[in-house]
Amino acid sequence: MSCLILIGMMGAGKTTVGKELARRRKVRFADCDQEIIARTGVSIPTIFEIEGEEGFRRRETQMMDELSQEPDIVIATGGGVVTTPANRGLMRERGVVVYLDVPPAVLYERTRHDRNRPLLQVDNPRQRIEELYRQRDPLYREVAHLIVEGGRGNPGTMVRMIENGLQKLARQKPKSTPCEP
Repeated sequence: MSCLILIGMMGAGKTTVGKELARRRKVRFADCDQEIIARTGVSIPTIFEIEGEEGFRRRETQMMDELSQEPDIVIATGGGVVTTPANRGLMRERGVVVYLDVPPAVLYERTRHDRNRPLLQVDNPRQRIEELYRQRDPLYREVAHLIVEGGRGNPGTMVRMIENGLQKLARQKPKSTPCEP
């Protein structure tokens, strides 16, 4: 395995599941948003406030480019990573992309008290999650090599579902892919 990339909406469990997946595979785990925070020394909401979403997306693309070149890594992306066409191409080309598909109602329950999500600081966060899901779900599906239904079960269950899916992918694909599961 070279590069395993987890995508999905905010609150889908990419970081939690990614940490467990990396631990089981004995590889490095990186959270793209946390790497940006460490590099800049400020929070994601602060970056949004100063540079806007466009500025944040530029930083996200740079970080994805760097992380996806590392050998043996599990990367948890930010929920909006797929909104940038360059990111979709980069992820699809350099890694095995796993979409954690979690229903909007579950996403809302998981994120409703989190003040570190700039896109949810609106009057109706539930409606905003539903809108973002409708916009992003087709993009997640476009880039994903594997789709795992989330929202039920614990992180260990999700990891087992991913590992089973990766085994099936490995049996289906010719071994000429840049990142073998």
